[in-house]
Amino acid sequence: MTSMTREETEALIQEVLEVYPEKSAKDRAKHLTANDPAVEQSKKCITSNRKSLPGVMTIRGCAYAGSKGVVWGPIKDMIHVSHGPVGCGQYSRAGRRNYYVGMTGVNTFGTMNFTSDFQEKDIVFGGDKKLDKLVDEIEQLFPLNKGVTVQSECPIGLIGDDIEAVSKKKTKEKQKPVVPVRCEGFRGVSQSLGHHIANDAVRDWVLHNRDNDNRFESTPYDVTIIGDYNIGGDAWASRTLLEEMGLRVIAQWSGDGTLAEMENTPKAKLNLLHCYRSMNYISRHMEEKYGIPWMEYNFFGPTKIEESLRAIAARFDDKIKEGAERVIAKYKPLMEATIAKYRPRLEGKKVMLYVGGLRPRHIIGAYEDLGMEVVGTGYEFAHNDDYDRTIKEMGDSTLIYDDVTGYEFEEFVKKIKPDLIGSGIKEKYIFQKMGIPFRQMHSWDYSGPYHGYDGFAIFARDMDMTLNNPCWGKLQAPWKKTESESVTKAA
Repeated sequence: MTSMTREETEALIQEVLEVYPEKSAKDRAKHLTANDPAVEQSKKCITSNRKSLPGVMTIRGCAYAGSKGVVWGPIKDMIHVSHGPVGCGQYSRAGRRNYYVGMTGVNTFGTMNFTSDFQEKDIVFGGDKKLDKLVDEIEQLFPLNKGVTVQSECPIGLIGDDIEAVSKKKTKEKQKPVVPVRCEGFRGVSQSLGHHIANDAVRDWVLHNRDNDNRFESTPYDVTIIGDYNIGGDAWASRTLLEEMGLRVIAQWSGDGTLAEMENTPKAKLNLLHCYRSMNYISRHMEEKYGIPWMEYNFFGPTKIEESLRAIAARFDDKIKEGAERVIAKYKPLMEATIAKYRPRLEGKKVMLYVGGLRPRHIIGAYEDLGMEVVGTGYEFAHNDDYDRTIKEMGDSTLIYDDVTGYEFEEFVKKIKPDLIGSGIKEKYIFQKMGIPFRQMHSWDYSGPYHGYDGFAIFARDMDMTLNNPCWGKLQAPWKKTESESVTKAA
């Protein structure tokens, strides 16, 4: 149960909106709400997937980030070319901690930056010839690559490079897929469109490649992990539990994923979807074309893990159902010990979240397993079907914010005074300077995994280590220091 009443939450929203001009305040009001679990459809209370207001400090990414950084980038045995100036590729290189097994530069390439390095002359004369030559050079330098993707940056769409024609030509020449991805950063309102575009590229250029290949020996227990990016080893933790209960994971992507696994995915009996926002498109396509059912699952915290294991097992026979119960029983002592150790130190603490993808709702249960209360949550790039799922997870009257601006987030934090904030790298240092415990929940603040039973033990340790660190009480924001204090320190 939230510590704020509906009237208090609504009053807080109105107070924060007062700083905006009338038109902007009216627009932003649609993206802020006090949660009502009784509402069936979130569109009745919150608006999402709209353009950010010009002039506000949005925390979103772009379509290129959604494709290169999320969907395609972690596929380890393909080379992903950032087609355009060097900056986007360098910024996106190795930033998400997508762990993989392999020898970098030989048969895996996830942390390397491949770019066509556009210069002024390429903007004027086009980059098609450069891209053609680049694919030849890749084949000479890295012959064990399984294919190439062309991740378009903004200039490509502006000058009209025909990356599809080059890709078709090089696919035929190299006998390997060269996949054009029209993920120019200016497209759409956020990285969410980049996910969709990348999913469509998988559908059109990769997924059907083994439709007529009958060499694959299937079993009744074949499943895939889709939409898990192996941040800090998350997909490995999830895969362990699925295999322990008797299932065979024939593909996981994108984290530690391969081209062959993507092509084998249509052979599965069930697609298990972790990040709904980024991969629901391809899951729906496979259901329509191949008749493969899909379902979401949540492996954050023992309560949600148990629910998910049993829901997955319900799709199979008694052997898998017994396997699920065996796995739950095996890890229960570890979970009880973890909760007994950390819950007394975390009980009653308030958390505010603001992340992308699935985390603003999926990790709520993990915090609740530790006795903590999520008093505010929101997404950078959600659609309303994400909020449909979120309102059921949140307490009555808790604060929900969509595409929250830097100003709004700071003001909400000042008024609600959470004990812990879980958000992204752009927000991290602001709140740390304010003396508020903070965890970077995009890439687990260089820790992890957080999925699965083993991951929950790490999650609990990290929350305790952060929240109960004595350093926070000794911090004072620089802008709060008096002039005399600054002079004394300088002297």
